[in-house]
Amino acid sequence: MENINTLIFGHKNPDTDSICSSIVHSILDKKNGLETKPVRLGKINKETQFVLNYLNLEAPELIEKVEEGQNVLLVDHNEFNQSVDGIEKANILGVTDHHKIANFQTSTPLYFTSKPYGCTATILFEEFKRLGHEIGRTEAILMLSAIISDTLLLKSATTTKHDEIALEELASLANINAQEYGLEMLKAGTSLDDLPVEELILDAKSFSKNGINFVIAQVNTVSYDDVLKRKVEIENAINKIIERDNLNIFVFAITDILNCNSKIIALGKDVNIVEKAFNVKLENNVAFLEGVTSRKKQLIPPIDACV
Repeated sequence: MENINTLIFGHKNPDTDSICSSIVHSILDKKNGLETKPVRLGKINKETQFVLNYLNLEAPELIEKVEEGQNVLLVDHNEFNQSVDGIEKANILGVTDHHKIANFQTSTPLYFTSKPYGCTATILFEEFKRLGHEIGRTEAILMLSAIISDTLLLKSATTTKHDEIALEELASLANINAQEYGLEMLKAGTSLDDLPVEELILDAKSFSKNGINFVIAQVNTVSYDDVLKRKVEIENAINKIIERDNLNIFVFAITDILNCNSKIIALGKDVNIVEKAFNVKLENNVAFLEGVTSRKKQLIPPIDACV
């Protein structure tokens, strides 16, 4: 690993926002006279690879753990259970995030920026503006890609006015049609046939409340049938995880990025909580959730409220 003192990374099982925001944060740091290194905590998905290929960029280096005292900056997450192994003993210098704050503490003060936006990159865009730094085409495309990904081209319930303003300005700076580019990028990430089922359900967030352990995984698609044709295989993989991790509930959300709805596969001994949370009846472990696209805003809170 290149000998740079401070590492920047997003969460495990990284998405486009985690990877792009790590790179952008490092670019911003350099403009501020700081040397930092973006890294990643997992495999690059197809959507993110589309962005990197478009810009002819190499993926950040993969790391699995950090040593005690390592200087780090976190983006797109703050919960230790979503972060790198060894994070509890790392020297966390700062956090830039748009999620809830939980399972997080440090022994020293730090810079902590958390805003209820649709995307971490939107926060970084505002930092560029606040500090008066020019936004180059590379970082503009990285940020707009992250915003498109996290907000599903501004259609997600998590979208804010800040995301809309950022995407419009970034598209202008990059001289790119955000709608055309965004659809191409999102569709690139929905080619799932050659993906092992274990990776299909890999984008998962785990939570625990009142003795109930639950996981919510999500995948984007343009066709429910393309995913559900592997339903038996998916359920077998989920059941293995439930048994291995002693889970009460595992929800796998299949989100239609074109029509902005989701179907869920819900398994576990306490799936009645899921039915109550969404006022639905699971049929063969499946339910349709109209207008639901956001795990953070529309999937987690109703389940959490019923636990």
